[in-house]
Amino acid sequence: MTTPLILIAEDDTSLRQGLVDLLEAENYRVCATANGRQALEAYQRQKPDLMLLDVMMPEMSGYDLCREIRRNDPHTLILMLTAKGEEIDKVVGLELGADDYVTKPFGLHELRARIAAVLRRHRPAGSKPDRTLPQTFDFGHARISRKAFSAELDGEIHKLSSRELTLLETFAASAGEVLSRNDLLNAAWGVDYFGTTRTLDQHIAQLRKKIERDPAHPETIETVHGIGYRYKVCHKEPIVSRKPGNT
Repeated sequence: MTTPLILIAEDDTSLRQGLVDLLEAENYRVCATANGRQALEAYQRQKPDLMLLDVMMPEMSGYDLCREIRRNDPHTLILMLTAKGEEIDKVVGLELGADDYVTKPFGLHELRARIAAVLRRHRPAGSKPDRTLPQTFDFGHARISRKAFSAELDGEIHKLSSRELTLLETFAASAGEVLSRNDLLNAAWGVDYFGTTRTLDQHIAQLRKKIERDPAHPETIETVHGIGYRYKVCHKEPIVSRKPGNT
């Protein structure tokens, strides 16, 4: 197996070098860049397995870089490096397609464990698909394309990250069943995931924006308080064209 390549995009020189030293000591291949533009160019040349993106960088922010990558690439793992207490950074990053976030200041051992777990359990591009689901399937009012990594809702198409698609597949395979937060974390992040259920809740919130007609009042992904979530199968209502004079 090829040693994973990790691309670091961090403008703080000391932190960037610390990350390089840490990851090289773990025998990863590492590419380090000082701004978003350099990171995009390095990504296009080298196609890393995982990217660590600082949110605030010169030339091109971590948000913009994540958005650009996710236009055509749902597979490359992206971890955002966010400021402590800035929850909006985390939400925006997840909405743009990041797989996870790490809050600054972070422990290097924590970061190392999380990277190792994500890489170990990540479903690579081209891996054998789940044969129990077709390439396109209905999920509530949305139409999911596994091949295109997209969700179509009322004529609008939304891009899905690899993680979001895995969550939808997990729900679809267990329609009507209550899935605990740990069940969903194990399915989408892996049993060795080093993180909290808050990450899952934020992913669900962003996913609802793509597959629910009213994300504030979800019909399809139902919250089961104190436990987790359930895929509540809803029947699509046919659109009836009303002619003048009809009652």
